[in-house]
Amino acid sequence: MSVVAPKERVKRKEHVVEKRGLILFNDDVNSFDHVITCLMKICEHEMVQAEQCAWIVHTNGKCLVKTGSLDEVQTMCLKLVNQGLSAKVD
Repeated sequence: MSVVAPKERVKRKEHVVEKRGLILFNDDVNSFDHVITCLMKICEHEMVQAEQCAWIVHTNGKCLVKTGSLDEVQTMCLKLVNQGLSAKVD
């Protein structure tokens, strides 16, 4: 005969990560090719997504190009700025 121990309740603390946005702004300095290349390398966009974001930035003045944890988007933002682009974390 086997004895089954009663189930224990385990409280798990859920780790909630707040999503933040990376906004790219239009400028009169950078070419479409440079913006697209940066979005592909830094934000890991596919070509089509990077092109679409570049056009949205061009026509609307800004575009949400990435969401993620604060650390993720801050790192990407710094890399974009270092490439001469205008970006901020929102």
